Amino acid sequence: MSVKTLPSPPPINYSIDALKDEARQLVEKGIVSRHQPIYVLCHYIPAREWVCVECELEEWEYLLRDQIGDLIASEQWDND
Repeated sequence: MSVKTLPSPPPINYSIDALKDEARQLVEKGIVSRHQPIYVLCHYIPAREWVCVECELEEWEYLLRDQIGDLIASEQWDND
């Protein structure tokens, strides 16, 4: 007896730009604070993809304890 299983979806690769955009959106919506650690983002990214996120952050020399504000430091302010 053989059992057919559905193929698993391909993993989503998170680029550093995609991570910055995601973090920026969460900050703009007031869901997270710029002062929280980057690790907080794991609540908003599927667990199976978090390993890829960690690798991308490590490649760009971000630590999980760094503030989200460090990740999105290049924000533009409209009211300046």
